[in-house]
Amino acid sequence: MSEGLDILLVEDNAGMADNIIAYLEAHGHRVHYASDGEAGLREALYRDFDVILLDLSLPQRDGLSVCAELRRRAHKRIPILMLTARDTVDDKLSGFASGADDYMVKPFSLAELVARIGALAQRKHLGQSHRLIVGPLTIDRQARRAERDGVPLRLSPHLWDILLILAEHAPNPVTRNELTRRIWGEDPPSSDALRAHMHLLRQIVDKPFEFPLIETIHGVGFRLGICE
Repeated sequence: MSEGLDILLVEDNAGMADNIIAYLEAHGHRVHYASDGEAGLREALYRDFDVILLDLSLPQRDGLSVCAELRRRAHKRIPILMLTARDTVDDKLSGFASGADDYMVKPFSLAELVARIGALAQRKHLGQSHRLIVGPLTIDRQARRAERDGVPLRLSPHLWDILLILAEHAPNPVTRNELTRRIWGEDPPSSDALRAHMHLLRQIVDKPFEFPLIETIHGVGFRLGICE
């Protein structure tokens, strides 16, 4: 990327942190560092970062808790890349369920880390522009219009909002709790409101077409699965 990014690294392993910081700074990025979960949460809430690198196992407060609290309290969504030695599917699903955007298992390539950071930052930048293309979907935020394979999708305001949120996070999942909170705030109309809206959204976005885009990630939420 032509311009360096402001990155927050929350990692309690000082040796690993030093290596990551040195590599990122050599690539032109500016890195802020916190060695425990509480300090990382404070930094993330009161400074503006392009990407947050968050270790899962932290003193004071673990990474899952920090991530979930950031998603609950932060005034805007900053991409979070979770770093962990845990490699099970359940661990990854827990990370995504807490609000992480990506997940890397230690040990990892620092070159790949830089590439993942760049992809997350680019997604954030694209999320601030008015046009978003995700596979066969084209979404115009300014006009609040969406098309699939050039076919206009007739969406109610809530269905439009749900599709936009899924598209901004694709191909990663969005939790049920986050979708509900972002659509209805803290007072949804009923416990089945999201389920009903997802059913209607599938009728419009998936049913008339050759293959479905909307996937249910059991125990987590939903995502747009982009088929090539």
